Amino acid sequence: MAATFKETQRFSKAIFLLIVPILLLPIFGLYKQIYLGEPFGDNPLSNQGLILFSVLILGVLLLFWFMKLETDINQDRINFRLVPFVKRTYLWQDIKSVEVLKYGFVGGWGVRLKTKYGTVYNMSGDRGLAIELKDGKKLLLGTQQAKELESVISDIGNL
Repeated sequence: MAATFKETQRFSKAIFLLIVPILLLPIFGLYKQIYLGEPFGDNPLSNQGLILFSVLILGVLLLFWFMKLETDINQDRINFRLVPFVKRTYLWQDIKSVEVLKYGFVGGWGVRLKTKYGTVYNMSGDRGLAIELKDGKKLLLGTQQAKELESVISDIGNL
């Protein structure tokens, strides 16, 4: 059987516990200013501004809800997607080295540019697959399944 690894990661529910209350503020503002007719705050936005701000906050919340990191590795390639932003495929013949490692905190989750690992794509945690391409580019894909990933990488290396 061919060695394969598939993983889909999403932001943890704890992130939403932090983000959802932020959405409650503009909802309360909409209720107070548009429904009750009372200005919201000392220097209130126009109704249109408040609506636009609320839609923006809702859009950010939805982005976090739908964002996911999909990793698919087999004996031919490494494929990953950070939905809805990035989709990349790297053939093994273009890869210089790979290593599953503990990378620590790289400044947050999502995409981190210009780290010592190159571009980091992660959703949570501190473990990932560090990839160095033959052209010198580096990237790191976060994982919640480090042991399984190590096993598949080892199996592919032995093919």
